[in-house]
Amino acid sequence: MEAELTSLAQSAGATLVTLMATDAWQRTRDGLTGLWHRLQPERAQTVAAELETGREDVLAAIAADDQQTLNEVRLQWQGLLRRLIVAHPGAAEELRQLLDEVDPGGAAPHRITQQATASGQAKVYQAGRDQHITER
Repeated sequence: MEAELTSLAQSAGATLVTLMATDAWQRTRDGLTGLWHRLQPERAQTVAAELETGREDVLAAIAADDQQTLNEVRLQWQGLLRRLIVAHPGAAEELRQLLDEVDPGGAAPHRITQQATASGQAKVYQAGRDQHITER
């Protein structure tokens, strides 16, 4: 169960950062703030402020093509979301429903960045999804 919650938090954090730069942002922010307000009302105002700051950081990072900042914001939200759903397991389903509502079918564009270094006779194989290698 712990692995499933961690996976959900990772996916949700990545989706959240993607949605911060889209037209779905307002609904996403309102939904997450509402989730915190119901489950941890003492933190809701702080989370709302962190969402706004995170969005500003994401927009600036996109404009500057700053992948490091995008990764940092993604990790921050993955951690916050994971702690929320660990403390309130029922929040996992609410979070899934919220993401399905604001990003049906995972339509938010996901950016995949890969980097590899090889030397000598080494070969590097990278894939964003399935990969089939048939050479021997």
